[in-house]
Amino acid sequence: MAAAFSSDGEAALRRELRTAVAAAPRSDLDGYYEMGRAAAFVRDGGFRKVALQFPDELLADAVQVAGGLEAATGAEMFVLGDTTYGSCCVDEVAAEHVGAEAVLHYGPACLSPCRKLPVLHIFGQQPLDVGRCAEAFRELYPEQQSRVVVLSDVVYAHAMGELEQQLRPEYPNIIFSRLVWGDPPGPPVPGEEQKFGRQFLVEGAGGLQDYAMFYVGAEGLALTSFMLTWNRCPFSSFNPSTGCGRRETLNVNRALMRRLYLVERARDASVVGILVGTLGVAGYLTVLQHLRELLARAGKRSYTLAVGKPNPAKLANFPEVDIFVLVACAQNSLLDSSDFYRPVVTPYELDLACNPAREWTGNYLTDFRDLLPGACAHVELPPAVPAEEAVPDVSLISGKMRAAHLCGPPSSQLPPNTALACRDQTRALAEISPAASFLESRSWRGLEQQLGQTPVSKAVQGRRGIAIAYEDEGCEQP
Repeated sequence: MAAAFSSDGEAALRRELRTAVAAAPRSDLDGYYEMGRAAAFVRDGGFRKVALQFPDELLADAVQVAGGLEAATGAEMFVLGDTTYGSCCVDEVAAEHVGAEAVLHYGPACLSPCRKLPVLHIFGQQPLDVGRCAEAFRELYPEQQSRVVVLSDVVYAHAMGELEQQLRPEYPNIIFSRLVWGDPPGPPVPGEEQKFGRQFLVEGAGGLQDYAMFYVGAEGLALTSFMLTWNRCPFSSFNPSTGCGRRETLNVNRALMRRLYLVERARDASVVGILVGTLGVAGYLTVLQHLRELLARAGKRSYTLAVGKPNPAKLANFPEVDIFVLVACAQNSLLDSSDFYRPVVTPYELDLACNPAREWTGNYLTDFRDLLPGACAHVELPPAVPAEEAVPDVSLISGKMRAAHLCGPPSSQLPPNTALACRDQTRALAEISPAASFLESRSWRGLEQQLGQTPVSKAVQGRRGIAIAYEDEGCEQP
């Protein structure tokens, strides 16, 4: 009777599997992957080892693309099988493992600047019905004097020129953004916006708030980041996959209220985990140091964690941490932490929580480089205030009193009798760490070496077979 509801799984384990390809290889590789431009980049740079980074949905073409580029350039090509973090970021760490001299990044990209290796972005020319897109634009903006900024996903950037030719004669106030990456060559021009690898010049006394935004692309993290950053502009979009245009109905105010709630959680936190979500974006080491200094001045303990791509299971291993801050590219910073054991905030939200000199102005920042010294949104930390002169603050979540002032800069020397303590009768010294003390209190602390506690034994032959039927087990059914 039991076999009618379950099986021993033997049939599934012995079933022959056929390799399933995620997507059929494309017939027009030269056009879609711009093989000529990629080959010219490799030849002109004199690179002998080049890393090719593909997202999962384009890996079916990786072998043919690599073979074509090797034949055209004579250079050695390496396909990066898995990215350390998000696929939109250039994985310089994996490229350095093979000694690559440059990276060809394929597919969607966040266009965050890199510092170590030369990079060529090839987005892939996804098809776009320009006529249908222009028709949807006219339906959404029937007034021809409308002020609209057109943004697009990087995979549709190749068609923006044709779309501009159709709409420019009818809409004189339309602005098309262009893709840029890297740092701007000079000081910013008044009215110029450059965020998320998009650059456009806004004319008019009212500035950007007098404009609407029209996005060409599917719903995703990029559109959400745009809407939170330019939250004073109404958004509409055209989805090339469905051929439909619509006015975006995301409640930006509600989303911002959720983020401001996380800021309040960050103010209440005593232990903060700094998650390293990128090793390739320029300036990530500087912002890590800035966050450590900020947390130390705010009287909070911080621990830097490198866990790769964060997920609830990984972060649940650190229950002593009250809140996490994710240092990642602008598109991956907005992590939905509703399924996580502890909230995850952005560097801007942590700076808003711990820096008394920073006030909420309505402008939301997702790029951590805007917080660095010399950037447009950098705010210096105010001088330390004695505890007796500090203004008391009350938590809006717990209702308890909390410290809202900054301490003095941390001393370079360890304070006596607090960081070091005698460990045993031999007067050996051990460093006292709150995280280590918490680890000692756990009943299970993971795999332990137990040096000198386990008797030495010769290696013996272990079991053979699979878990449901080892060779030394009987075949009798109970």
